[in-house]
Amino acid sequence: MPDLDLADVRKLVVAFRRAVADQLSKVSTHSPAEERAAASRITYQVLDAWSKNNRVPMDADTLAWLHDQVINELFGLGRLQALVDDPEIENIQISGWDTVFVIRGGGEKLRVAPVCDTDEELIQLVYRAAATMSNTPRLFDSAHPLVSFRLPDGSRMSATMDICERPDVSIRRHSFADADLESLVQRGTLSPKLAEMLDAAVRARLNILIGGSMNAGKTTLLRALAACIPSRERIVTIESALELELAKQTDPEGRPRHPDVLAMETRDANAEGYGAVDMPTLVAHSLRKNADRVILGEILGGEVINMLNVMTQGVSGSMGTIHADSSANVFTKIANYAAQSAERLGLEASALAVAAALHLVVYVHFDPLTNRRVVNSVREVTGVNGMQVVSNEIWRPGPAGDAIPGAPMSDELRTKLARYGYVTPTEEVWQRDAI
Repeated sequence: MPDLDLADVRKLVVAFRRAVADQLSKVSTHSPAEERAAASRITYQVLDAWSKNNRVPMDADTLAWLHDQVINELFGLGRLQALVDDPEIENIQISGWDTVFVIRGGGEKLRVAPVCDTDEELIQLVYRAAATMSNTPRLFDSAHPLVSFRLPDGSRMSATMDICERPDVSIRRHSFADADLESLVQRGTLSPKLAEMLDAAVRARLNILIGGSMNAGKTTLLRALAACIPSRERIVTIESALELELAKQTDPEGRPRHPDVLAMETRDANAEGYGAVDMPTLVAHSLRKNADRVILGEILGGEVINMLNVMTQGVSGSMGTIHADSSANVFTKIANYAAQSAERLGLEASALAVAAALHLVVYVHFDPLTNRRVVNSVREVTGVNGMQVVSNEIWRPGPAGDAIPGAPMSDELRTKLARYGYVTPTEEVWQRDAI
């Protein structure tokens, strides 16, 4: 191709995309796969015709690159698609079209080239993605300035416009879709003995809540705990944007870990303001789905009351995640959400509900200086005292940040875990700084 600057190449890609889209609209297809195959075929034809008409020869690499650019414009995220496809990138942050940062798996943060040429183009990119790539179509415009949804690869895109100075887009990737406790032990997230205890806790059908800060690895740990659930059980997952994808998990032999999964996702209202389905509604609805377990991807509000009710109405062994800055603070966050719920639950009623429903709180700590994610606390809920939930921190943060044995667990918990093969250390060993 002749020497062209980047702006000229982008204009060409846009022109090619329009030509392909025009021809594609005249082709009858019966499935997304057929439509994409037809678009690929037409793209090569358009590129070949342009090359011959303009007497501009293209080598195979150039042809393939232009083809991918056009297809990404039609079905993907344009220039952003290359960042989403990069397996080394964990998070993408765009604050206006010209400010793009990526965070790699090791924690390295880099500024990269823009993925759009204007803020309006960035808004249109999100608009198309929300309407066509989300599991349930979402709106993104002045009347709906906030949007969050799952991309086809499982990444989560959140975008904001109008209520901030410039459009802002965040994409979070989950690199460990098939995480299990063994893989987290290998990564140093938890010790073998703690993994053994959590495995027994899941199989003993204890209700577990995972706390942690943003980007601490709560969803990854939730997937790993879910991997301990026997394959015969029916699981219902509830999320604001589908991320867990338990139905896609496989064991080391490549077999599905969870053949019977119902994944439900909240839905925004349509342009007329109808059709919204929120988290509390889905959690309450899960009781009619014959679930062996209910897993709530993230507790963000009043649905906490519904979730506690699920845990005490025959769906034992349920799990979820919640934002908190310590394991003890998890109970405070639950109380705050309960007070803000439709039921306006008071502190004493909230504490009683937690004590009746929850068995364990597992806390994941993220150290931004080392980019290390580690389970550093596990609390056993033992009862209630007035407005306070009473708990034993049976694993506590040690000198190195890892969880080490803390207070001895109750006889009741020890008995439950023993039935599933977990041998509790003697009290003398349990209270040492390490196992």
